[in-house]
This record gives sequence, structure tokens and C-alpha cells, in this order.
Amino acid sequence: MSDIIYVLDFGSQYSHLITRRIREAGVLAELVAPDFPISKLEQGKGIIFSGGPQNLSEKGALRVDKRVFDLGIPILGICYGMQLTAFMLKGKVKAGKKSEYGSTEIIVKKTGKILKGLSLKQITWMSHGDQVVKMPKGFVNIANSKNCPIAGMENAKRKIYCLQFHPEVKHTAGGKTILENFIKITKVKRNWSMQNFISISIKNIRALIGNDRAVCALSGGIDSAVAATMVYKAIGKNLTCIYVDTGLMRAGETEQIIKTFKQYQKINLYVINARKQFINKLKGITDPERKRKIIGELFIRIFEKESKKLGKVQWLVQGTLYPDTIESSKGVGKHAAVIKSHHNAGGLPEKINFKLLEPLRELYKDEVRKVGKLLNLPDNLTSRQPFPGPGLAIRIVGEVTAEKLELVRKADKIICDEIELAKADTQQYLAVLLPIRSVGVQGDARTYGHPIVVRAVTTADLMTAHWAKLNYALLEKISTRITNEVKGINRVVYDITSKPPGTVEWE
Repeated sequence: MSDIIYVLDFGSQYSHLITRRIREAGVLAELVAPDFPISKLEQGKGIIFSGGPQNLSEKGALRVDKRVFDLGIPILGICYGMQLTAFMLKGKVKAGKKSEYGSTEIIVKKTGKILKGLSLKQITWMSHGDQVVKMPKGFVNIANSKNCPIAGMENAKRKIYCLQFHPEVKHTAGGKTILENFIKITKVKRNWSMQNFISISIKNIRALIGNDRAVCALSGGIDSAVAATMVYKAIGKNLTCIYVDTGLMRAGETEQIIKTFKQYQKINLYVINARKQFINKLKGITDPERKRKIIGELFIRIFEKESKKLGKVQWLVQGTLYPDTIESSKGVGKHAAVIKSHHNAGGLPEKINFKLLEPLRELYKDEVRKVGKLLNLPDNLTSRQPFPGPGLAIRIVGEVTAEKLELVRKADKIICDEIELAKADTQQYLAVLLPIRSVGVQGDARTYGHPIVVRAVTTADLMTAHWAKLNYALLEKISTRITNEVKGINRVVYDITSKPPGTVEWE
């Protein structure tokens, strides 16, 4: 953990991209809160300040412990991170005459160490209103744009480098080079790889659990399957997997999960039918956060009850990922906004009778897929499209009922079948049922049915996503099949919202 670069998150929509880009270069990066302890920061090899939506003139604008600048550890300030650095080191920041958003050309005035290898003119991605108007003592101006005289500054002696633009996004032409330059400045070792992660994790799990017993919350997805496999390699027969059939799964999924898992694993697997329990608990519930928390708590209570039949079980293994903890505001501290409470993170009850073990907590989805392949898991698991723990409950906007589940389940099956048959370019696709009705006509008669939303996105990491450009013929076939085969649905619409501003799921 000493060969790590810490990314202090000030609320930028691109904060995750910074950690991803550093990891892609073979270096471990961790996203942490601005108030992350100095005692831990000083153990790292580099520190990056992310951008953020705030203005330093605002009351309560996020700050950082000033001692961080005296650690002697290389610092890279990006956007708000540059402004914060200037502000805290007695420079001046104020609103620019013109804001800069989007593609912007900069002129490199001095390449130095951070802009080494870049041409004098660079296309970058800007997103700011405030700007540095006076640099702190000891800093030099290294770049400017048409509307921003100081678009970059550095103090090489103190190893502090700042950019007003975002090198982490692909729209900045030399962004990868800049981040590579910073990595070289830190002299951090490039020892972040999925194979190393597996070896170290199994060793740590074995040391942590010892001879204790554990149960794994198996959902059938890649995350819990990888978590289960790693823990099994660490503690063997002391692990038992429990799959809870909530009744919120897609068509045929429970049967396929059981068949697939039993084919490739020797782990003990218990299947619990809890369909009635989940439907009853969700009766009358329309708020999506309440749904997630109810589902999260019921999962835990079932695991507690079932584990008692196995003897003394101290640990609960979950396939929680890094994005789960971030969106549930569990990853970067009190300053993070809750986007949605994941049932295995923010949706957990406060008191549980287990110690939690989450071996994938530091990984992104694509990294988990790589781990799965290295563990020789079958392709139908490693390439399986993501499916949320709360299942179809959060693909039904409003109250969940058995009738609505059947509607969305049938529509989802049609969408999946047709998209997979067409081999369309999309990594996740699903159906959403809306709590409204509209007038239609079928068989020369008036109908008053529900609409189904078709959602399909392209994404590399599920942290950001673009709506998939499915061809009209495919969309027409999906619409025709759903309105003809799913009684109660008389309208189909296509969601063309990217993430951000939307999320992949509707709830």
C-alpha cells in the first residue's frame, strides 16, 4: 500500500476517471475524501486533487489540510484542485471574465516535468468558471488559453504541479502523457496488476479469517462469483454460498445461476426460496431508496437465519465493488452525495451479526472481469451483463407487485433475446416499467396499458456510459414483439440519456 497514489475527491464527475487512468498505467490509485488523514497520505507516493463543482468564494467550500503541501510528496492539482492549491498557498482566485466549458486550446509556455513531451498547442477539456489570477510564490506559469491566462502552473522545487484542464478525460489530447509524467515524478512502482491482486488478496483473506467459517451472498453475477472463488481458495470448505431466490430475477435466471455455479465450483451451495417474503416487504413501497434498504436488510436477516443452521459463522462475503461504495457515499466520506444506496453497501442495516468481508471493494467492474478470467471462471459468468442486487424491483418505477414483475420480466426477455441475436454494440440492456398508462389501440379495440422503456448503453467501466445507437430495425422488432406478446403493454419508448446525467438504472 506504500506504492499508491491518493486521489482527493472534491466532487468532480471525473474523479473516478483519474483513479482509473492511474490504475491503467499499472499503479494503484485510491479515491479518498479531502479530509483523509495526513498520517496516511504521507505514506503514499503521490497525491492528486480532483476538480469539483464549488467556488472557493462559497461558504463551506471544501479545503485540504495545509500540511499536505509540506509533505514533500508530489502533488497534481486538477481544475478546482489547481484553484485550491493557489488559494491555500496565498495566491489569488476569482471568477473569470468568461467561463470555459468543453474543448479548449491551450498554449504550452513551459513544458517542464509535467508537460514534457507535449507540443506547444494542445486541445484540452475545460470545465470551470473561477480561475487563478495570481500564482503563489515560487510558481511559474506553464500554460494559458484564450480566456485563462494561467491554465497551468508548477513549483518544481516543491513538486507541486497544477492544471486548469482535465488530463484524465479522453478529450484532452495529451492527457495520458501528462499523467504518465506525474507517475514518473512520483517514482511509484508499477505493481498494480490483477494477478498480483489475486495472490495478495488470497493470502490476506487466509490470514484474516483463519479457521473461522464464512457464508457468501451469491447473486449469480460476476462480482459475487469472483468473491466466492477467491475466498474458497483461501479457506476451502469453511466457505458456504447462499443464493436467495427473491422472485426479482429475470426469466430463467435462478435456474441458470444454480446450474452454472454447480458446474464450475465445488463450494457448498444452499438455495433459499424467499419470493413471498420480498414481495410482502415491498408492498406499498414506492421510494427507490426505501426499496433498496428493505431489500438489503431482508437479505441480511435471511443470511443470519440460514447461517445458524451451519453452526458458528462469523463472516459474510459480499461482491461489493468500488463504484457501489462510491454511489452509496461509503467510499469518500461525508462530502459525497448519495446517488443510490446499493443493497450491499449503503442499503445494509446498521447492525448485522457478521463481520463483513468484501475482497473486491477496491475494484471496478472491468477489473473484476479480468480477475474472473484469471481464475478460469466460465465465459458466461465473466461476460455476463451487470444485473443489480435488488433485481427487477428497481426496474419497476413505483410499487412492486407480482403482476408488474411478470410484465417487466417478459419484456426484458424479449429485449435481451433480440439484442443478443443482433449482436448489437451494447454492454448493458434492460426493460423499465413506468407507473403510468396511456391509450392505445390493438385489434381495433381501445387499450389502456403501461409503457416499457428500453434502456441500452455502451460503457467500458459502468462509471460513465453512452446510450447505445441501436438501429431502427432492431428497435422496431423489439417494440413489435413486446406490444404483441406482453399483454398489458401498449407502448415502447427508447431511453437516449447518457450517464451522467442519468444512471444506467432508473431507480
